[in-house]
Amino acid sequence: MGKGDDLIARRAAITPRGIPMVTSATVASAHGATLVDLDGRELLDFASGIGVMNVGHCQPSVIEAIREQATKCLHVGIHVATYEPYIALCEKLAELLPHGDQTKVMLVNSGAEAVENAVKIARQATNRPAVICYTEGFHGRTLMAMSLTSKYGYKIGCGPYAPEVYRLPFPNHYRYGDGMSEAAFVERELGRFSDSLVNSVAAEQVAAVLLEPVQGEGGFIPVPPAYLRGLRKLCDEHGILMILDEVQSGFCRTGEWGAFQRYDVVPDISTWAKAMGGGLPIGAVVGKADVMDGARPGTIGGTYGGNPVACAASLETIRLMEELQLGPRATVIGQRITDRLLALQKRFPSWVGDVRGLGAMVGVELIESGDLHKPATELTADILQGCASRGLVILGAGIYGNVIRFLTPLVITDEQLDHGLDILTEEFVKAVERR
Repeated sequence: MGKGDDLIARRAAITPRGIPMVTSATVASAHGATLVDLDGRELLDFASGIGVMNVGHCQPSVIEAIREQATKCLHVGIHVATYEPYIALCEKLAELLPHGDQTKVMLVNSGAEAVENAVKIARQATNRPAVICYTEGFHGRTLMAMSLTSKYGYKIGCGPYAPEVYRLPFPNHYRYGDGMSEAAFVERELGRFSDSLVNSVAAEQVAAVLLEPVQGEGGFIPVPPAYLRGLRKLCDEHGILMILDEVQSGFCRTGEWGAFQRYDVVPDISTWAKAMGGGLPIGAVVGKADVMDGARPGTIGGTYGGNPVACAASLETIRLMEELQLGPRATVIGQRITDRLLALQKRFPSWVGDVRGLGAMVGVELIESGDLHKPATELTADILQGCASRGLVILGAGIYGNVIRFLTPLVITDEQLDHGLDILTEEFVKAVERR
């Protein structure tokens, strides 16, 4: 038994089974787009710690920023005393992610915490209780975030859930389009939203509608641009705030700092985490100043939110993203992945149902016999296992587990990217031929 096997056995003995273990990989060190396991084997990382390591693992300048800040102050708490890294990071986020004429920012520890605070702010700013969300959405595992999350595997047995949450079908044209053009589909789904304000919850009771511009755990499904623009208009008509969850799609992943910038739609509030910290836990709520100021003193915040070391790491991570031009690089990576997946779809149309995404946030949905209502869950698992056996760390997604998602570090080289895609293609062909 190798060192990795021993560590997995120790994990099983000491940690609760409820903590997901989506691969059997171990890691002793990492750099760039490469992981090194406990037995010295190099693994190619197509997961980025679930979309966290956009700038790659162990960037020297990020490590130096952490070291330098750690020698000055590890923690004081923004409630207790004001410190430069917190304010500098908020200013930078407002510059990169403007929400109207004036933007304000609060820092938190995670994406779920950002969602919890965004909802609290929206409710106070509007004096309304209800929140509308969508099927296939994932927003975290804390109480409100879990209530908003649609994927029941993440929340079964955890109820009762938070009240005043209303859910609509996500506008997934591929799955729910019923042969309609995208324009006709969008019109129908916007009509469904308007109807919900009559038959599900009164508009004057709705504080916010919350959605991911590109669904993450739900299967890397971008919202149709016309839908998001139409939803923005409906929100304005009814005094409903729009909250966009950019936790997985943010910080160059989709080709811009935020996916909302690809849609030319400005939310009232947005939530961020994952890649903004370069590997350290940090998140943010960004919003229009008047909305953010709707929260009463003392009702938002937390002990560790905006930890100075995490802020220093985030500031350097963002500087690196700018220097390396990772937004444009994400577009190149995404196109390279998409081209390979479309070639697979052309070769195996009965198995490859849909190839989709935005920038380097790309997913491929696998089906059986060309029927989009028959998810190829077992095939997907076989492919992922085959990739893992050959040192490619890549993840699945989707409510049926039939989507393969691509979350490569954005500093991955063309050679590494092509090598990983070669492995995936070969394992796909093997898995199909076994059937």
